[in-house]
This record gives sequence, C-alpha cells and structure tokens, in this order.
Amino acid sequence: MTDRTLLPLGPLAMAALLLVTTLAAGCNTSEPPNQQVKDLQVTTQVKAKLASDVRASSLTNIDVNTTNGVVTLSGQVENSNVKHSAETVTTSIPGVVRVNNNLQIAPAPTSP
Repeated sequence: MTDRTLLPLGPLAMAALLLVTTLAAGCNTSEPPNQQVKDLQVTTQVKAKLASDVRASSLTNIDVNTTNGVVTLSGQVENSNVKHSAETVTTSIPGVVRVNNNLQIAPAPTSP
C-alpha cells in the first residue's frame, strides 16, 4: 500500500474547481441565455478574485450567486475583516451591479 499525500490547491486551481462545480450545477432558467452567461462569468470572476485576494481558507465557506449582475455572498467567515474584504473584492469585478453581503461571522471557538 502506498502513502498518498494530498497537496493544497493553489488559487487558480481552486478557481478552476469552482468553475467546474458552478457549470455542473446548471444555469438559472428564468434568465435569458445571454444574461445567464454574463452572470456565470461574473460568478467565476468573483470566485477567482476571492481565491487570490481573500483568505483561501474562507473561500470554501463562501457561496457566490449572481442574478442580473446582483451578486449574493453567503456562508460563514472567520471575522469581520474577511467579510468586508469579500465584499470589496466583489464590487471591483466588472459587471457587478450590486452586492448582497449575507456572510455570517462564525462564532469564536470556546476553550474547554
């Protein structure tokens, strides 16, 4: 039996993985096809930028959903700095009309 060690993903690999996951999830059928493509591009760009500019450990806890250019961030992050950074990064992406920052700050772990 061989011992296999998993290597951490870099930001670009993580963004690629998120893109594949997003594409596998399907598109919102209530939007016209051209808007679906634009929204998917915005979502992908937001996730890639979050992977490179915000703590990578937070990225797996942040869900990004885009509808008509309105990006909704949800999930849990470590602190208010990460929450604010995620919103700032998201607003910098071309095509983002507005950001709904629904990120929650995870409660601090208690010592036994």
